[in-house]
Amino acid sequence: MSQKTDKPEQLSAQEQITKINRRQLIKGLATTGIVATGSALGMASLWDRKGDAGLQGPPPLLLPNFTVEPASASSPKMAIAHGSSPMQLIKAAVGELGGFEHFIKKGDIVVIKPNVAFDRAPILGATTNPEVVYAVVKYCFEAGAKEVRVADNPINAPEGAFYKTGIRDATLKAGAKLFLPETNSFEDLTITSDPQKPSYAIKKPWPFFYKPFARATKVIGVAPLKDHNLCHASMTIKNWYGLLGGRRNRFHQDIHNIVYDLALMMKPTLVILDATRILMSNGPTGGRMSDVVDGNTVIAGTDPVCVDAYGYTLLGRDPEKLTYLLYAHERGAGNRNWKQQNFREITI
Repeated sequence: MSQKTDKPEQLSAQEQITKINRRQLIKGLATTGIVATGSALGMASLWDRKGDAGLQGPPPLLLPNFTVEPASASSPKMAIAHGSSPMQLIKAAVGELGGFEHFIKKGDIVVIKPNVAFDRAPILGATTNPEVVYAVVKYCFEAGAKEVRVADNPINAPEGAFYKTGIRDATLKAGAKLFLPETNSFEDLTITSDPQKPSYAIKKPWPFFYKPFARATKVIGVAPLKDHNLCHASMTIKNWYGLLGGRRNRFHQDIHNIVYDLALMMKPTLVILDATRILMSNGPTGGRMSDVVDGNTVIAGTDPVCVDAYGYTLLGRDPEKLTYLLYAHERGAGNRNWKQQNFREITI
């Protein structure tokens, strides 16, 4: 079949101009398409170099699992040590679990998260005992840690809180690095990606004090045992709340689901409940010596739910009536039946 061919000399001047413009447009679109495709491929290449899923954007930011397998099948999940020396208590309690050398290896970068929420003197029991922080840092280094970082996002001004609590001086004296929250220290963190264990309160990515966790290989929570006016007790699971940024006070309306979500967010290497002093009432801020008693106890464990359940008894309360522990137990984040667990209790 013959095909009709237009020749420039057969067209009017206006028709020739229209056809030339049409050709230029098609050619321009083709060129633009090549550039756009190249740009898209370039962007995809950038995502791929980050290990992300091409044009779908970066994957959600999640914390890794920092847990360590037990030293043996018979190793306890919790150890309780009674005595007067924080250094000895920490060594004894963690020693029953296999020792710091089991949890911390040569070259590890360790994050220690104490409670430094308020600019209170340590004797008031609202924050972690600085002697306990010092001991944990020292034993991490002795076990072979390459670097130890101490971090928290206090409610009060960070510089003042770290200074007044004594944790700044304890951190530096032990040779650890102090991480204070700054604007560029936060990243939007996804609490969990496990469909079998969904978050209940923090459903969207939320600002998290991520900077000290970059390249970290182990995480130890070191929390004081104290009363709390909203969730009844602040212990090892509630301690992770101090790493959240943004308007975190909005979570107070659903505090028990929030604390449960924290158990999903952080899977620590070890938790230590500091009951050397116990804030029995008017928590979490305290402020009166009459609210504080000497506990002379440290609890270490690999199941924060179990540790917190025992800790709640030291406040003179029934762990079966603590809502967030009930949620954590029923939803598989840990076991609150501490009496039924393999645990050790010693006095030194």
